[in-house]
Amino acid sequence: MKYYIIAGEASGDLHGSNLIKQILLKDDQAEIRCWGGDLMQAAGATLVSHYKERAFMGFAEIIKNLSSVLKFIDVCKKDIAEFRPDALIFIDNSGFNLRIAKWAKPAGFKTFYYISPQVWASRPGRVETIKKTVDHMYVVLPFVKPFYEKYDYHVDYVGHPLIDAIQSRKKIDEATFKKQHDLDSKPIIALLPGSRKQEITSMLAGMLSVVNDFPDYQFVIAGAPSQDYEFYASFITNKNIKFISNKTYDLLNIATAALVTSGTATLETALFKVPEVVCYKGSWLSYQIAKRIITLKYISLVNLVMDEEVVTELIQEDFNYKNIKKELEKILEPTYRKKLLSNYTILEQKLGGVGASEKTASLIISELKK
Repeated sequence: MKYYIIAGEASGDLHGSNLIKQILLKDDQAEIRCWGGDLMQAAGATLVSHYKERAFMGFAEIIKNLSSVLKFIDVCKKDIAEFRPDALIFIDNSGFNLRIAKWAKPAGFKTFYYISPQVWASRPGRVETIKKTVDHMYVVLPFVKPFYEKYDYHVDYVGHPLIDAIQSRKKIDEATFKKQHDLDSKPIIALLPGSRKQEITSMLAGMLSVVNDFPDYQFVIAGAPSQDYEFYASFITNKNIKFISNKTYDLLNIATAALVTSGTATLETALFKVPEVVCYKGSWLSYQIAKRIITLKYISLVNLVMDEEVVTELIQEDFNYKNIKKELEKILEPTYRKKLLSNYTILEQKLGGVGASEKTASLIISELKK
């Protein structure tokens, strides 16, 4: 069979790569083209476009770069039409993927969506578009299946692929890792400022504002694979600030605490059992738009899955020096940490067991054989 997979960011690249591995195990003659990243390419797909070429964040930024976005959509449609895949698979990235789906379904392609667009968070009217343009949906969060059922749309809950990705990582030796990356013996506070330049610029200065208040710890920036060290260099102004590129999971493996930009990383950090403070600050315009259309009580996946505030969220104006210092002190306190880690165990149970990628690959291939 021929498969065409479209992902738009680092997390989609990770989950897409694991899906590709499972497809190839079940269909060793598969031809796979993708819009994704290095991991999907390494897993065996032919990479058409790298996600970092399309890394526009926020409503205002997308509007400003609309001509580029539309050009990418046009190029993608033409490439799909030439390749003629048996399965067109979308991974998250709704702004791009739903536009392709609207074209692809009427054009006769079988459409599959792995990791639902966040229609449960905002603009639920998009469910009608999904019902018309997506043949099969595979969701990874337990509360999303009942959400779709309210709209009379059947979806398959497959569990969360992060559990597979994290459990497959070997435990690293802390002393060896620190020596390899020129870290000292102090416990680590990991900083996960995101993967796009816009969000890193917005988040990292605030995260680093508290470095001098915690001299007994070293702050380590988790560099995104899509960004060069030179981009981060201007932020490294203190001997207690270190930088490691493309080793986020290894870093979380040994971190004592973390400041994390809202997104998939909040869930990854929790599954590594690292106490965290969730942070978010966007441009004024993007935030004003988001505030008016997002209907959720929380922004972090941890709190959404648990349906309570398990981790503190510092959003927009609340993301400031005073609050960051207070909340970081809190998650370093032993009693609070114990309670937080207990909640993380419940979170993992709610997310289901291992095998999300394998289940999704099996369901897609079984549909193609019908």
